[in-house]
Amino acid sequence: MAVAELTKPKSRDAEAFSRKPRSLLSDSIRRLRRNKVAVTSIVFLVLVVCVAILAPLVTVGDFAKQNLLLNNAVPPWMLFLLPGGAENYANLTPDALPVGRDALGRDLWTRVVYGARVSLMVAVVASLVSLVVGTIYGLVSGYLGGRIDNLMMRIVDFLYGFPFLIVVILLQTYFKALARRSEAGGLGDLVVGINTAMGGLFFLFVAIGLINWLGMARIARGQVLSLREKEFVEAAKAIGAADTRIVFKHIMPNILGPLIVFESLAIPGYIFLEAFLSFIGLGVDPPTPSWGIMISETAQSLRSYPNQLLVPAIALTLTTLAFNFLGDGLRDAFDPKLQDS
Repeated sequence: MAVAELTKPKSRDAEAFSRKPRSLLSDSIRRLRRNKVAVTSIVFLVLVVCVAILAPLVTVGDFAKQNLLLNNAVPPWMLFLLPGGAENYANLTPDALPVGRDALGRDLWTRVVYGARVSLMVAVVASLVSLVVGTIYGLVSGYLGGRIDNLMMRIVDFLYGFPFLIVVILLQTYFKALARRSEAGGLGDLVVGINTAMGGLFFLFVAIGLINWLGMARIARGQVLSLREKEFVEAAKAIGAADTRIVFKHIMPNILGPLIVFESLAIPGYIFLEAFLSFIGLGVDPPTPSWGIMISETAQSLRSYPNQLLVPAIALTLTTLAFNFLGDGLRDAFDPKLQDS
């Protein structure tokens, strides 16, 4: 009887009990890997990042180099996009490969690839500024509570009262005027020099970063309020842990997941904002390429040369869609309420 019991296979409950439990992070990654749309978006974004980083290797020449002899040149394979008209065939040449040239004879593919750098830099910098500033602000406000929390949140409410888009436009207008002044002197010259060296991106980062942390601060504060009375926080206080250690060692790791998911869903908005500001002339400085600038410059020639607008528009659309799908996938993967069936 004893031998039979020893050789008897384990029950499912015993196997489940003996199996090493998975962490929340491993479960989240496993759910994310099963989301085919999110995985496809990750692969696409990785390819976009690689192409942007390796831009000198995957493009030909300088993005600002003009060749007026090949202005509006169209590669033969894109002929199906063009409407009828003799003006569309004037520069039908293989020299326009792979996607043609603009009205100044600049290669569209080169400008789109370098424009990807601008959009990705805006997405990364704006996200980091929003995540760092908003998280710290929300952590301090939510943990301290009381009058300090009330004062800090009233400041956020006051800033929310300003129309966001109008504030960004006014800031960019001011920065552009500052850049045109030659007698700024001192710190002004230094800031203008940095902005000029970055092709107008520095002022764009400042304008976007000054506003976009507000939503993150509210989310972080709400997460802290739900955790600061938990048992692990009370235990840390009981053993004499400092407030800074409790906030940054115990509370912050538990709220980073929802904050990262929230920020990933906001990235497409940052990219579209940069494209919009560049479209109305308040983005990066020409000839620095940006998808918004390219769309603005080619909007008038849509009927004659639709390829010049479709190329940056498709790049902008696919990139923002990929970030949206990735954000949705992260939200589903890191939701602790989701359980595998």
